[in-house]
Amino acid sequence: MAQEPNRNTSLLHAGYHHPLHRTWQAGQPITPNMLMYPIFVTDNDDVEEKIDTLPGQSRWGINLLVDFLTPLVANGLKSVIIFGVPVNIQKDAVGSAADDSNTPTIRALHVLRKAFPDLLLACDVCLCPYTSHGHCGVLRDDGTIDNRASVKRLVDISMAYARNGCQMISPSDMMDGRIKGIKDALIQEGIAHKVSLMSYSAKFASNFYGPFRDACHSTPGSGDRKCYQLPHQARGLARRALVRDMGEGADVLMVKPGTPYLDILRDAREIAPDYPLSVYQVSGEYAMIWHAAKAGVFDLKAGVMESMDGFVRAGANFIITYYTPKILEWIKDDRS
Repeated sequence: MAQEPNRNTSLLHAGYHHPLHRTWQAGQPITPNMLMYPIFVTDNDDVEEKIDTLPGQSRWGINLLVDFLTPLVANGLKSVIIFGVPVNIQKDAVGSAADDSNTPTIRALHVLRKAFPDLLLACDVCLCPYTSHGHCGVLRDDGTIDNRASVKRLVDISMAYARNGCQMISPSDMMDGRIKGIKDALIQEGIAHKVSLMSYSAKFASNFYGPFRDACHSTPGSGDRKCYQLPHQARGLARRALVRDMGEGADVLMVKPGTPYLDILRDAREIAPDYPLSVYQVSGEYAMIWHAAKAGVFDLKAGVMESMDGFVRAGANFIITYYTPKILEWIKDDRS
């Protein structure tokens, strides 16, 4: 004879029928400290260039950065990650201009460090915006990645950024061994104690990067990035990459994209319970939510905040998202 269920434990509505009850059932609320804003900086110094495929976002000239970020900092912005978008340079096969003193990233570091001394400045490190072929590393004659030469260039770029005020180096290239190479160089330079290393540890060859590549003018000239970014179903490779980057000296781990890979985010939290863990809500995720809200599928704030809750519930400590300015406004409004 089947046992009758305990009626006391099967009734759940009483625990969340009231708005205050629902706050008790919730996890950690989203705060400004948990948001990192990606900004695109171009070497057209006095221009704001709207990005059609990334509505509400722009490429910013150096001379406009401070005015743009000032109200965001006033609303509680604590960190940004800088993506340099050079247009007035000569691109070549090894991305020679990436660590030049006139690169948009290095110039932005000087401006932002002076204007916002308490703002955490992270820098994306990759070759794709600077190479003539648009790939994230140096290519061999047969078109395959030369991993050793790529890591050497990535180390050079990382050190240039670190010497010019970057506080968090974040290589997105997915070359093997680049975390160890960069960490060793930071130690040798004597600045490893004040420059952290955030690894795009589990970065997948996603279909959700399209608007970003428009923003950075970084679409490969030929081929794709599937030989160095992770295959969609490669849970095992993602776990191995996370463990490897921990061993090579990463201070912060990242999963990218976010929503399609929440299982990997949860894996990362279980593999690295004592590490800060970030998730990147990428451009395609951003645009998908934006257009769905515009079409009346749901309210923009409700959809965005639900996605934030999902990231935190899966284990993220902080979120890299283009929605940061809006979330900061919403948090401020909710508190007022």
